[in-house]
Amino acid sequence: MSWIINFLKSSIGKKLVMSLTGLFLVTFLVVHLIGNLQLLMPDDGKAFNIYADFMSNNPIIKIISLGLYAGILLHAIQGMLIAFENRKAKGKKYAVTSFENGNWMSKNMALLGTLLFFFLAIHMGDFWVKMRFLDVLNMVSYPELDYEVKNVYERVNLAFENVWIVIVYLIGLLSLALHLIHGFKSAFVTLGLEHKKYSPLINAIGIVYSITIPLAYAAIPLYMFFSHQSHY
Repeated sequence: MSWIINFLKSSIGKKLVMSLTGLFLVTFLVVHLIGNLQLLMPDDGKAFNIYADFMSNNPIIKIISLGLYAGILLHAIQGMLIAFENRKAKGKKYAVTSFENGNWMSKNMALLGTLLFFFLAIHMGDFWVKMRFLDVLNMVSYPELDYEVKNVYERVNLAFENVWIVIVYLIGLLSLALHLIHGFKSAFVTLGLEHKKYSPLINAIGIVYSITIPLAYAAIPLYMFFSHQSHY
């Protein structure tokens, strides 16, 4: 057991954990997006509320969620440890503005990761905590269900009326895109999956993914915000 602990404490071990948890979170982003896109359906939030209720009460989803939270926390902690070690080794901050010996994204992964962590904290505090632990949401009933569910859609819809909340989300999603562009490629390099023939394709897929997924997420607050504006 001691060799596993020592390996995970090593620089290579930390980067390996970062890569594996990062790829796990990349998969989660797609699944989460599919659910959130139901916010755009013209049904006054019916599909999204039923989806949110299922995700909140299904025991299997609850178990998977614990793994997700652990993955996010571990990814963040390992990222901070790596950034600290890089800063200590170089005798300067990890996030610098020089473009020498690497692009801006690779030099600022710690900064982007920090912005993402705060964005995630705001997001979970504004929606997840209120949905799961605070009795601040109205209830709504649907013919398909024999019980009432929390009207999460109403809360999201209200939040995205506020231009500042939309701006915070867009900044967070821009940070996500930049973080993913470098992180996607870096994960495969760390895992030793570089190949002269296939790496260009993997990198291209990573760039497309890193731009498309945040854009799709951004479409939700933008659509809901401008839908409100059109009604004024």
